[in-house]
Amino acid sequence: MTTTQRAGQVIERAITQHLSIATAESLTAGLIAAELATVPGASAALRGGVVSYASEVKSALLGVDEELLATAGSVDPQVAEQMALGARRACGADLAVSATGVAGPEPHDGKGVGTVYIGWAYAGESGAQAHHFVGGREAIRAQATQAALQQLIQLLEQSGGHAD
Repeated sequence: MTTTQRAGQVIERAITQHLSIATAESLTAGLIAAELATVPGASAALRGGVVSYASEVKSALLGVDEELLATAGSVDPQVAEQMALGARRACGADLAVSATGVAGPEPHDGKGVGTVYIGWAYAGESGAQAHHFVGGREAIRAQATQAALQQLIQLLEQSGGHAD
């Protein structure tokens, strides 16, 4: 399934279930929200997103714990989870997804190129999933976008259409 098809599936399901979506993006720098926005009618579900490349932005706008950022760095599953929670809160959305990781060409925060965490927050629950992608910078960012859209599809399949 292409990224565009996945984005269409996310928007269609969110609209059908009357749910709104937000994103928090680091390595993808807005690619997830941009893909969702290419779908006609996306405004019925997409509330907004935060591009948070800098740790200070993660902390100030998304509420990511400063101590966590100082000790674990920005490429961390807890950071991804807190980013998703922050996006959900900041955008007033029912569910949110986040992406943080290393697109390369060099390792970052002690994590190798291709290390990506996709965070999520929905209905009082949240978490993050680790991924290890291969390829150049563009390929890793594209794979992270696909993984985030797939995470949204999974949340929407599990939701049953009920926001908290």
